Amino acid sequence: MSDIALTPASKTAQRRGTTSYHAGVAAEQIAQRRYEQAGYTLLAQRWRGKAGEVDLIFSKNGETVFVEVKRARDFAQAVERIGPAQMARISCAAEEYAAKLPRGRLSLMRIDVALVNGTGACHIIKNAFGA
Repeated sequence: MSDIALTPASKTAQRRGTTSYHAGVAAEQIAQRRYEQAGYTLLAQRWRGKAGEVDLIFSKNGETVFVEVKRARDFAQAVERIGPAQMARISCAAEEYAAKLPRGRLSLMRIDVALVNGTGACHIIKNAFGA
């Protein structure tokens, strides 16, 4: 059995991937603090269902809030990183999670997007996928 050597290009890609992962985790922590400071209780982090993953799930006053966290250099770039296919996956995952709640899909819930820019500022768009 031989070891597979990484090429310089694959090492660079691996470093970028690791850096992006840690930046994403930091952005989730920033968003989590914002929600907790506003009185929300964290129910789950990176909850994964059959349909996909939800970054953060909170509860406050009987409402379940599903949060997608997006990080970029600025807020405009962050919001552009959410496409229709991802919105559909997040919505399906949220419905899957809601099915386990006492009132099921009749539960009070919303999907927010937390945008985190390069300086660590956080802007929350409440009910980002709804009317």
